[in-house]
Amino acid sequence: MKIPGTPTAAAAVLPVALPVAVWGLLGQDDYQGVPPSQLDYFVRPPELPPGLDTALGLLALMAVLVSAATLARATCHHAFDRRWWQVLSPLLAAGLLAGWGWRVLTAGTIGANIGAGVVLMAFGPVVAALVLIAAGRGIWLARHPA
Repeated sequence: MKIPGTPTAAAAVLPVALPVAVWGLLGQDDYQGVPPSQLDYFVRPPELPPGLDTALGLLALMAVLVSAATLARATCHHAFDRRWWQVLSPLLAAGLLAGWGWRVLTAGTIGANIGAGVVLMAFGPVVAALVLIAAGRGIWLARHPA
């Protein structure tokens, strides 16, 4: 049974769920051995009940796996144009960097968070470039259907 719009929905869910999965499954990376009240934060992490970030990460991982399997199957059955992977791939790379980068930005440290500076200066432009590449390719593919 073919469900209309399923590959499109999976293509929309995949790049959104991936950074949440990475963020949730990595967990908070605070400096060990110091009470949380004495830690410095570049960006304060959201106040969540214990284990909620991991639960959200697991739910997002399930969404990633289901979406990826749906897209792979649709691609094999020619229900999803394989050229659109040229749009999804940079978005997925940007999502991986964004999910990991958010954990670095919200890590509790003693003093300066050097990793936050690296994330902003190195990953920020890379993520922006990946999103622009995906947008440009998406616009081109929309204007030039197969």
